[in-house]
Amino acid sequence: MDVKILDTTFRDGAQSLWAMAIRHGMMEPVAEDMDNAGFHVIEVPCNSIHFKKYIRDMKENPFDIMRMLAKKMPKTPKAAMGGGLNLNSFGTPTPPVLGKLFMKTMADIGILQRNQLTCNTADQLKRAFPTLVPILKGYGMQIAMAISYSVSPRHTDEFYLEKTRAALAMKPDSIYLKDQGGLLTVDRIRTLIPMMIKEAGDTPVELHSHCTTGLAPLVYTEAMKLGVKILHCGIPPLADGSAQPSVIDMVKNARLMGYNVDLDDKLIKSVSDRLYTIARQDNMPLGEPVRYDYAQYIHQIPGGVISNLKFQLSEINLDHRLEDVLKECIQIREDFGYPIMITPFSQYVGTQAAINIATGERYKVVIDEFIRFAQGVYGEDSGYTWMNQNLKDRLLNLPRAKELATLGKRPVEDISLEDCRQKFGYPGIGDEELMMRAIMGGTKEIEAMVAAGPPRRYLTSDMPLVSLLNELKKHSSVRYIQVQRGTDSIVIQNRGGNAVAAE
Repeated sequence: MDVKILDTTFRDGAQSLWAMAIRHGMMEPVAEDMDNAGFHVIEVPCNSIHFKKYIRDMKENPFDIMRMLAKKMPKTPKAAMGGGLNLNSFGTPTPPVLGKLFMKTMADIGILQRNQLTCNTADQLKRAFPTLVPILKGYGMQIAMAISYSVSPRHTDEFYLEKTRAALAMKPDSIYLKDQGGLLTVDRIRTLIPMMIKEAGDTPVELHSHCTTGLAPLVYTEAMKLGVKILHCGIPPLADGSAQPSVIDMVKNARLMGYNVDLDDKLIKSVSDRLYTIARQDNMPLGEPVRYDYAQYIHQIPGGVISNLKFQLSEINLDHRLEDVLKECIQIREDFGYPIMITPFSQYVGTQAAINIATGERYKVVIDEFIRFAQGVYGEDSGYTWMNQNLKDRLLNLPRAKELATLGKRPVEDISLEDCRQKFGYPGIGDEELMMRAIMGGTKEIEAMVAAGPPRRYLTSDMPLVSLLNELKKHSSVRYIQVQRGTDSIVIQNRGGNAVAAE
């Protein structure tokens, strides 16, 4: 059996370990080799959430990044997690015409050939996808339906059988079990994967997990035995930890088990070495194998959300209460009927837990998102039988609930593209500027991005002489270094901190 690898390094690896802070200059030196390594698909950081991160925090033009990646990786299909047609993610909706423009632009640039849609967290199969999927297919994109895994009294085999059938009814190009919390065990996958493969027929079934509990590599190994032919992996240092299993380790295991994996090991090792060099320059976290942690099955908060919780608590001098917040998450999730702990629900639960601990009283202050949850705006995952009905009644009787109910009745503004140009910019504004303004809600952060200048370049392990020159500048006591290979030699002199090379 042939096993293929979907690479998650740039997208989920960076999102899980580096809070999405993977820069233009970090990806550019390795992108071409990744394209030639033989991956089945490569994930790219290509939705409005990533664009907001690039503009606001990294001061880099996301469209330039997309063009660079498309140019450097023309052969391998590229994928992104779909965010629907709202460029403001889970905030105030933007006109659908802008979402369509965004998707078409990504397709035209050549950066997006596969759209990955999570289909069982907010009634998407009934509410959003009947409209969205035909639009994406019209832009030539393949569709991969992700079925999110969770552990709760209501997430049974019957639940996953129903969702698998509903996802397949959308005629996707593939489906996959998405274990965003790293909660899958060998025993559990033995019940879920055979059922999904049987229902899928000729539709490929993939597996996506995180190493949060330390079990994902073992689960992947079992999945191959059960017939899964496509695994989602990352390249170290953007693998392991809270990210996906290392492609280096998984390929080795697969081959030892007798499976064929057609990847260029030398290229992948070279990419890994360079990414380690880049990571150390910015003191970025290095993904490492983790110890088994049963607490993850109790609170189910993804690793990336936990790191954000730590930051939030430190801002209010409550970082020492992290364990209390995680315990509070358990109760909140039960109260609200066991929503799957994935964006946005994992963030909502974590934020509400931090508020409960900070105020010293459960639900004294309630975030708007949970009031809307009680109102049922997230479909079957909100406000239904599984939610604590006393809490639901309490939230629906809040004055804020009436305000939100009124706002919720306003239809999403469906205006023309020309009207959008007038609303977000000016007549004749370019498409990319228009979309960035809609994503950022103004021009201030875009202007700061432009003022920051070109993206930063990074030294990598394939630039040893440049690295040596830069290191020599830091050590004024070292007068010179001579490097010799056979009859060739070079002398590097350190002239007052200015390193000069001479043959």
